[in-house]
Amino acid sequence: MEEYIKLKKRNTLRVGIMDEEGNVKLDHNGKEVYIEFDLEDINLPDNYSKCDALIKKSSNTLKMKTIAINKREDVKGKGIMSKNEEDIQKALKDYYKSVETAMDMFLGLGATRKIFGNRRYLTMWDDLNEYLQPILPKLQINFESISEQIKKKYASKEDNVLRNE
Repeated sequence: MEEYIKLKKRNTLRVGIMDEEGNVKLDHNGKEVYIEFDLEDINLPDNYSKCDALIKKSSNTLKMKTIAINKREDVKGKGIMSKNEEDIQKALKDYYKSVETAMDMFLGLGATRKIFGNRRYLTMWDDLNEYLQPILPKLQINFESISEQIKKKYASKEDNVLRNE
């Protein structure tokens, strides 16, 4: 190739991840694991809201499935679990998959796995919200800044405008 374009550095916030003992998480190459937020992404607050709504919907679906399963008569399953236990296990797997999808919509593809590894549990979203509390104000401030930049850039200029007063 003879010609190249060089991309500008984006305004991003990188957030490192530590394990339960306070050790920085490293990938298999020994590099620090982090998630990254594009601070100029005007969809970020909306994605957070959508993520929260999807997780609430998934929680409600899990609750309804569990109630329905527990109301029916239990029978022997294929393995050591009963049929109801197998169905609850499947409902939980579906729930965890939908939670991971929703969280990745906000955090970025694969970010849930970076943070939680392969572990899945019912209060993951609550824990993530707790982890993000120090970061959310930074994201909100930047969103407000971008909104102001957009307003300034596209504000109507009143110079040389004819008015009918």
